[in-house]
Amino acid sequence: MSSRISTTLVLIVAILVGVPSSALAQNGDGGGDRLTGASFARSPVVAPNGIAATSQPLASQVAVDVMKQGGNAVDAAIAANAVLGLVEPTGNGIGGDLYAIVYDPETDEVYGLNASGRSPQNLSYDELKDELGDRDEIPLVGTLPVSVPGTVSGWDKLHERFGERSMADNLAPAIQYARDGFPLSQVIAYYWASNIRAFEYYEEQGTLMDDNWRDTYLIEGEDGEMRAPKEGEMFRNPDLASTLEMIAENGADAFYEGEIAQTIDAYMERIGGHLTAQDLADHTADWVEPESVTYRGVEVFELPPNGQGIAALQMLQILEAYDLEDMGHNSTDYLHVQTEAKKLVFEDRARFYADPDFADIPIDELLSEEYAAERRSMIKMDGVLSEPGHGEPRAVVSERLEEGDTIYMTVADKNGMMVSLIQSNYAGMGSGLVPDGLGFMLQDRGALFTMEKGHPNVYEPGKRPFHTIIPAFAKKDGKPWLSFGVMGGAMQPQGHVQVICNMVDFGMNVQEAGDAARYRHRGSTSPTGEVMEGRGTLHLESGVSQNVVNALRGRGHAVEIDAGGYGGYQAIMWDPEEGVYWGGTEMRKDGTVAGY
Repeated sequence: MSSRISTTLVLIVAILVGVPSSALAQNGDGGGDRLTGASFARSPVVAPNGIAATSQPLASQVAVDVMKQGGNAVDAAIAANAVLGLVEPTGNGIGGDLYAIVYDPETDEVYGLNASGRSPQNLSYDELKDELGDRDEIPLVGTLPVSVPGTVSGWDKLHERFGERSMADNLAPAIQYARDGFPLSQVIAYYWASNIRAFEYYEEQGTLMDDNWRDTYLIEGEDGEMRAPKEGEMFRNPDLASTLEMIAENGADAFYEGEIAQTIDAYMERIGGHLTAQDLADHTADWVEPESVTYRGVEVFELPPNGQGIAALQMLQILEAYDLEDMGHNSTDYLHVQTEAKKLVFEDRARFYADPDFADIPIDELLSEEYAAERRSMIKMDGVLSEPGHGEPRAVVSERLEEGDTIYMTVADKNGMMVSLIQSNYAGMGSGLVPDGLGFMLQDRGALFTMEKGHPNVYEPGKRPFHTIIPAFAKKDGKPWLSFGVMGGAMQPQGHVQVICNMVDFGMNVQEAGDAARYRHRGSTSPTGEVMEGRGTLHLESGVSQNVVNALRGRGHAVEIDAGGYGGYQAIMWDPEEGVYWGGTEMRKDGTVAGY
């Protein structure tokens, strides 16, 4: 073939695929080139009947299998969450808490569920203070941060109200994987090894006094040494299989009043803990009314405190007055106003968010347009806020909080039901405490109380701590539109806002909205007592241009470029015109979207 003909063919191909041959430059980053869509994102998944987006492929496939077998989105969500507790114990499990938002097409209503647990009733503030000694905060491991696990009660409430298949059928896939084994995926294997190193460190320091976690989460290597399983290695958890079988046969009662409760009680008594069978028996999960604001015609729903969901709504209220589209995505002005809005809102988060059974929270005022306008007036385009302090909403009308290991997942079925669900043990795998023979770790969520007397989030017996995990949902033109979440401690409300802005202001699809480079501001005052000093630090992923980084630093921001800590995203979008679901998943995790 002559060079003239071959050149012509190259040009024809370039025209057909829409990529000029001169548009590509060798950057040597080892990546391939996409022919359509954003260069930084893979294609979203589109499905007509049902769809699931989770942080682990096996869980997504289980959710779709359940729907194919006649289950609805709630059945599929329970099944997938049970699998995730097995295959991703670094982020969740039945020793942790759960929150969910369910859109029910039969009633056209959005329902909220708070299945978070409370502190032990027989541990007073003074007794806890004595056990802490010279420490001024509750540790992340051991008996003191343990609160009642709420996850199984969440499954029970969801199943009782919406489920169509038996709990035994829903838990069967997780039980099978627990007995037969599953291969570890890449990111989870990384965090698994990190957690094990942390527990070994705590043991050496004398702060973790029980080693049941070794029998549950380590395997024997070729040299006979016990170690964390590696990527691709099969892992089994027969103890967890037996525990799930008890729940499958006897429901939530098995966990909160039966054999599981008695085992937890005996274990805690043996190691000097405070959680009792009575705490478990007294626990209830609660249906709650979601809060919402409208951002450029999109109604965004979050759950009320004790979680931090309304922080995202407060940020959106402040940001709506800015022309973000004109500023440009991840531009200097855009990242500046996002960061400043976050600083203002997180001061309110630290002052007002707590268990509503113990604190009077001015939610209506915090979400009002008048209050947003007052707080917005503090933002200056040529300067950076430093230690702004909380507002006074009624007058108008920690580093430990920065990290959190969580799973977020979402499922939608052929009838239009959509489930937004988030679940976590809090930091890492949890407290380091595995009750004898049960195969799961108790959470360390109680570390999020403050010991500051008079604070709304101060420790009290029988109280829910401030919570970081938040599911989200959105309606457009009065119809269900987006079920989504971004896991990761204090990143979560910042991530929710970025997703909404990416889709509403910049027209990104559901996959691009998660793959786009993110920001994360750290250093705000927290509900656990840490106080903001200075301006904090604005962390950016490498996808933000160097010119923008330089300009932000020139404006006064302390900027760091790094990887990790930007959360984990899943989302499902409903397209009413075509009658199809669009799914997106987090490229920073192991997850996938499955549909049919």
